[in-house]
Amino acid sequence: METTQQTGEPGAAERRRRELLEAADRVVLRDGPKASMNAIAAEAGITKPILYRHFGDKAGLYQALAVRHTDALLDSLRAALDAPAERRRRVESTLDTYLAAIEARPQVYRFLMHPAEDSHTAERGFDVGLHSAPLLRRLGEELAQVISERVDLGPGGERLARVWGHGIVGMMHAAGDWWLGERPCERADLVAGLTDLLWGRLATAGNREDGPGF
Repeated sequence: METTQQTGEPGAAERRRRELLEAADRVVLRDGPKASMNAIAAEAGITKPILYRHFGDKAGLYQALAVRHTDALLDSLRAALDAPAERRRRVESTLDTYLAAIEARPQVYRFLMHPAEDSHTAERGFDVGLHSAPLLRRLGEELAQVISERVDLGPGGERLARVWGHGIVGMMHAAGDWWLGERPCERADLVAGLTDLLWGRLATAGNREDGPGF
């Protein structure tokens, strides 16, 4: 059982924080939105007050997990966007990368995006929506930057890139949430349908001369 004594070593503290996040991940994979601080502390072999010392409260732990998973997702999305393929194929690959990520770890997705209906009384005040909205905004801004850097949208292009970035993320999130819950079609069918919806002006817009191309 861990004590409250600090090691004073930044490297050791960072390793311990990573270990606690990995323990939290295991509980989230098992329990989804029902994951509690008690269960995470037990999984890590520490007391709940010590878990609070590392993350403050459930919102702090949630934010740390959100950054961890959002960073990994963004890395995957960037790789799909940078792959050597024609534009439509990269659009399809980017959409598929997002959907594959939430399909592979649905409990993590539900923990980050959906509150538990029967959460414990001590944690009932935790507002998932308050914390999940910034995740979607971050994804929207990241995608807007990619579009702005690569696609020539003419006058007002930077503003339009933000409209597209946030719109595409909203579409991916809403469609993915519906699909993950109901499984009305194969993932490839959803990817094809969403790509058709997006293709419009994106198909005809030229690449920026000073950008890496898209």
